[in-house]
Amino acid sequence: MTLHKEGVKILRNQTLFIFFTILMKGGWIFNTILSVQIILFILTLYFFRIPKRKFDRKDGVIYSPCDGKVVVIEETQEIEFYKDKKIQISIFMSPLNVHNQLYPISGEVKYTKYHPGKFLVAWHPKSSTDNERSTVVVENDKISILFRQIAGAVARRIITYSKVGETAISANEFGFIKFGSRIDLFLPIGTKINVELNQKVTAGQSIIATY
Repeated sequence: MTLHKEGVKILRNQTLFIFFTILMKGGWIFNTILSVQIILFILTLYFFRIPKRKFDRKDGVIYSPCDGKVVVIEETQEIEFYKDKKIQISIFMSPLNVHNQLYPISGEVKYTKYHPGKFLVAWHPKSSTDNERSTVVVENDKISILFRQIAGAVARRIITYSKVGETAISANEFGFIKFGSRIDLFLPIGTKINVELNQKVTAGQSIIATY
């Protein structure tokens, strides 16, 4: 297991706070503050963990882009890029899940766009269109899919590393969302779905669909 680079600065600052609190050597108030800081440090360390995993990267497979639970499977109108009917699959990530995101397929990055917005709870129906979010489209010679990072009520920063024209490789990292969030995938109608509602999935390993 390793530490994600997005957590280094936060953990460094927390370490400094702990160090200065120890130097103050106060009474029970300072001991309480120190205890809280240590607990927060451990929780932050856990949040930014990146476990070691093996990935198969098979052709014709759409892998889960994140750890979490499937909360939506439905046909809907995708209005940002395709402007057409698609199958939407949404995965909710709790603060306890690993929070880096991986490419669900290999191909070329055709589109990326960041949208500032609100911070509704991630399972709110309007979070997909109203919340802070970042959209990426990847396509190969067989399929084109859109996936969207969505901030939640706690998440306040979305990081997307994808750039138009780059080559995406399934299970390679494309982004990170800090502290609770959701990922929406939009797949072509007719794609064979391999997951069910409330199913827990693992980034880069669980098969969301095949094509």
